[in-house]
This record gives sequence, structure tokens and C-alpha cells, in this order.
Amino acid sequence: MLLGGRLRRLREAAGISREDAGESIRGSHSKISRLELGRTGFRERDLVDLLALYGVTDPTEREEFLELARQANASGWWHRDNDWLPKWFDTYLGLEQAARLIRCYEPRAVPELLQTADYARALLSLAHPNESFAAIERRVALRMRRQHILTRPEPPRIWVIVEEAALRRRIGGSAVWLEQLDRLLEAVDQPNITLQVLADHVGGPALADGAFTMLRFTESDLPDIVYLQQLTSALYLDKQADLAAYRAVANMLSVHASPPQYTRGLLEALRDRQPPTVDEPTGMN
Repeated sequence: MLLGGRLRRLREAAGISREDAGESIRGSHSKISRLELGRTGFRERDLVDLLALYGVTDPTEREEFLELARQANASGWWHRDNDWLPKWFDTYLGLEQAARLIRCYEPRAVPELLQTADYARALLSLAHPNESFAAIERRVALRMRRQHILTRPEPPRIWVIVEEAALRRRIGGSAVWLEQLDRLLEAVDQPNITLQVLADHVGGPALADGAFTMLRFTESDLPDIVYLQQLTSALYLDKQADLAAYRAVANMLSVHASPPQYTRGLLEALRDRQPPTVDEPTGMN
């Protein structure tokens, strides 16, 4: 996306149409559009030809573009899961790794970046009831590996708004649920994580159609992205009108949710005041 955006500005500055640029690399205007939007990888030959067409002759500048292309084409750590990972989610993983701010609203469950392994396993088993234990474990391992961004040097800022009802839902049983609440209590102490709880009476689902994630990147050349995950696909929104609409909803949700400084007390109350439940029947004497 970064490389594509820079190439688009070069093309526009040179007064060259997408059709003419596509012709120079033996392609079409739609291929240029995909390249400029970051929707497809770059071949070095195509990049060299485009730079020549746009008048980029300085060796240092050309090498900077080529290095960006090599980085863009490099496989991420999740490449080993490509045998089952859908392409639309592969794209999201790359964006998530590059984000400096991840802002999300989740009405149904604890957000994936804050889930424990057992909680994730219970959710994934419900979502994929016909998959083998080994397949579920691969999904769990991927989700846990994603969470490494939270503790890496210069981690992204995470701003999460989660429904109170989602926190009360005892996914996986009482023991798993309590462990998950403890994980959230640890998370709120991390300086890069902000967690807000939206009380049931506020009616978050009336303010937003469903879960969404907004990503912002370090590079100013990259637009924000709104990610909407569906059952078998996902939407990536980057038009200004869409971004403005979701940003307004996110701001409204954050205003109606309890302030972050109250989150610890809410989690502790939820953990301590809920009546105990039995996950499995006990034997009769």
C-alpha cells in the first residue's frame, strides 16, 4: 500500500494516465489500479519500467523503491499457514502487523488480541465444529502468535471497546472464563492498551451494526483502514466517507462506554460477584 501510494503520486505528477502506465508494463489500467491500492505484489521488472516512465533516475531513490517492493513481496511469519488461511485474512494479518493504532468494537466476545489460548480454543471449536483437534490447535496457535505485537518493542496502541454482555458470556466454562478475566486485568495495566466496557443499557448494537476494527499506520502515506470480518470473507474500507462514518461511531461508543480508569473495577466486580457455576456435573454419593 505504501509503495503503491508513492507510485500513484509519481504517475499523477508526471501527468500519465493509468492506461498509459499499464501499457508500459504490458498490462492494463486495472493492473495499475491494483498496484497503487496495494492489492497485488510487484514484479521488479514492472517497477523498474514504471520508475523509468515516471522519470525516477536517481540510483538511491530507485533502490529505495526496489527495497520497498522486496519488503512488500516478502512472506509474513504466518505464511506457513497458507494451506488453510484464506487470502482475505492473510491481507488483514499484514495490516495488523504494520498498524500503530488498532481500534476496535466487539459486541460478542473478548477481542482476539486479548484472548487466552483456552478461551480462543473454545470459541474456535464453536465456530468450526467439523474441524479436527489438530486444525483447531493451528488456529489457536496463530491467534496467540498475533498477540506478540502487544509486547514487542514499540508496540501498537490498542483501543478496545467491548460489550458488558460479551464479558459475561462464559465461553468455555467457568474456569476458562475466570482465566480470561484475569488476562484482561493484566492487559489494562499495559500502557499501550486501553479497554473500555460498554454497559448493557447503553445499547451498543443499536449504535453499530456489528464488530469492526480501525487500523492506522505509522506511514502518513497510508490511509486508515476499516476492517469488517464476515463469515466467509471480509471488507476493507478506505474511502473517506466510510472512514468518517466509522470514526464517528467509534467516538460515540467511547463516549458512552465507561472511562478506562473504571475498567479494572468493573472486571473485578464481574469476576467476584458472579455466582459460581459448575462446568460438569459432580458425582452423587
